[in-house]
Parts: sequence; structure tokens; C-alpha cells
Amino acid sequence: MSGPLSGFRILELGAIGPVPFAGALLAEMGADVVRIDRIAAPLAVPGLPPRYDFYNRSKRSLALDLKRAEAVEIVLDLAGKADVLMEGFRPGVLERLGLGPAQCLAANPKLVLARMTGWGQTGPLAQEAGHDINYLVLTGALHAIGEVGHVPVPPLNLVADLGGGAMYLAVGVLAAVMHARATGKGQVVDVAMIDGVTHLMSAFQAFRQQGSWIDDRGRNTVDGGAPYYGTYETSDGKYVAVGAMEPHFYANLLGVLGLAATSLPAQEDRQEWPTLRARFAAVFRSQSRAAWVQAATGRDACLAPVLSIDEAPQHPHMKARSAYTDFDGLRHPSPAPRFSETPSVLTRPTPAAGQNTAEVLQDREVAPEKVAAASAAGAFQNF
Repeated sequence: MSGPLSGFRILELGAIGPVPFAGALLAEMGADVVRIDRIAAPLAVPGLPPRYDFYNRSKRSLALDLKRAEAVEIVLDLAGKADVLMEGFRPGVLERLGLGPAQCLAANPKLVLARMTGWGQTGPLAQEAGHDINYLVLTGALHAIGEVGHVPVPPLNLVADLGGGAMYLAVGVLAAVMHARATGKGQVVDVAMIDGVTHLMSAFQAFRQQGSWIDDRGRNTVDGGAPYYGTYETSDGKYVAVGAMEPHFYANLLGVLGLAATSLPAQEDRQEWPTLRARFAAVFRSQSRAAWVQAATGRDACLAPVLSIDEAPQHPHMKARSAYTDFDGLRHPSPAPRFSETPSVLTRPTPAAGQNTAEVLQDREVAPEKVAAASAAGAFQNF
């Protein structure tokens, strides 16, 4: 393995969403991530072939029936040689399996046990089911996204699952491992999507208390309310996005649009924002998206084309940055961030559940008697 986390060992108990995404992020940085999957269970969405499961690339898979005591012994053996164990069960499930903090930290006092949930390990909603959109709503984030007078719009599952979940999971894991290596003491990291998104909402909590944020979607600076921060349709039915917040960038945008500031309402006159937006919209509809991009290039007008998923890889900047990588016959988003000395790489396509069981058991030197007992009990798949 290459990358800054080379030599870093992670066990990932099979889950969906933020846990596998964080695991892939760390694997691409060089960590040896072994995913422990359930017997006869797919890695992600049922019916999705493994090669399309990008959240589980660059990992190995060992499939176990965790309802069998012999399988639990295998996990504890592996945990004894790992830096991190990551899981995404509801609170209490790991304890019922015999893999709770007491057992895991007894097997390895330096282990970091990272627990990923939507609601958190505690609280009245801790045992409730949910997905990204459910966790997002308690933070005020979803209420703030959308147009005036319209329903809130889910921002895909990027904000709670990945932003407030996976990224905080990865940071928490790395911080806890640094502490464990310095002190010899592991710990439990309670990662909740509602906590992460609440933290991401820090600026808006401050703005609201300061009085500069209106608690109504589509009426503020960065929620699409400001005419200089939003999207506009062009003559060919496509869209451009503008983000000319600062006065000098705003002046540049007016120059691109061919509008004189003296003929318009003041930039920050919120009462006149609808009028200003209508003027901008009429001008943008006069030319194609490509024409506006060409007119704005090099003029610091904070204007860019709104690209589709299919268009994004073809953009010259995305190509120049190698933002996508051809791997295993598919176009993959390239690893990020970028390291000058220890570059992240894609090392292997997503395995089928249990594909690497024998390999993992051998190179992690799991006790032979535990392997034999688990095998006899039918605790393995593909072994």
C-alpha cells in the first residue's frame, strides 16, 4: 500500500453510507481496510454489482456470521491487531454481538472503536430508524435549503451522510489514533450525523443570533435569495451559477452582463432583490451557457456553468486536474485530497462479500484454532 496511512489497519463492520465512504477515503490514503460483511449479504445496495459500489473500492472483504460465537472470536482476534474498528449499527447491537467497547478494548487497549449513527449513541431518538434526510432536519439545515414559498429540497445525501457523517468519522478516527499512539490508550468515538451537521451549521447559528440571517429559505445571501448568488437559465435551456458576493466581483459580473450599476437597485437592498433577480434573469436568457462562460472567463465574475453528472468529467479544468480516474473499466472520482509525497491511489476494485477471507486470515495471522472452530461452525463465506 502507498499513501500517508500506509501500515494503518482498519476493520470496518459492514454498513451503508458514511461508514464505507469513510473507509474508502482512508483506504485510498494507504490504510489496509478489511470490511467484515455478513454471510450472503451484498456489500451495498441489493442487486448492485460490486464493481459499481465505489464506496468499497480499495478494500478487502471477509464474510462472517456474527451471530456465531466463533465468528465473534475471529473479529476480536483481528481487532487485537488493528488500529481502528468502525461500525454503523444502532446503539446496543455491537454489545449484543459480544463486540462492544468492553470486549474490543480488552482485546486491544489501543484500539479506536468508532461508532457511526444518525442520531448518536444516546438520546430519545437513538433507537429510531432513519436516513440522511431524517438526520438533516433536526439541525435546521434542510429547512434552509430551497426556494421562497416552496418545500425544502434535499441536497442529495451529501450533507448528513457524507459531510456530517463520513468526514467527521474520518477526522475522529485519525485524531483518536494519534492519541492512542501517544498514550497507549484507545477510546470510543461517538460519531453522529446530527452532531456533524449541527457543527457544519456553526456560521448560520451565529448569523441568526447576530440578526443577519432570516429564518426563511431563499431570502438570504448564500441560500439563493441574493440575486448575485444563485443560478440562472440561459437561452439554450441550461444554467449558469454566479457567486459574486464581494463588491469588486459583483462589479465584474455587471460588466459581463453589460449592466450599469447606476441603472440597478443597490446590491444589498434586500427589498429590491426580486427586481434585481428579474433583470439578471432576463439578460442571462439572452445567450447560451457557453457564451456566458466565455464572456466571464478571466474576468473574476464568479460565474461557472452548471454541469450534469455526465458533463462534469468532460470539463477542461476537471480533465487538467485528473479529477476522474479510469479504473477497472469504469470512470471513478479520483482520490482526494492530494499529497505531494505520498499520493493516494485506487488499489483494487470492490470485492464480492467474503472474496478475501482466506487472504485476510493468513496475513493477519488469526489463531489457527479460532479459524478451525469458525469454519466448523459454518461462520465463514467463500472460505
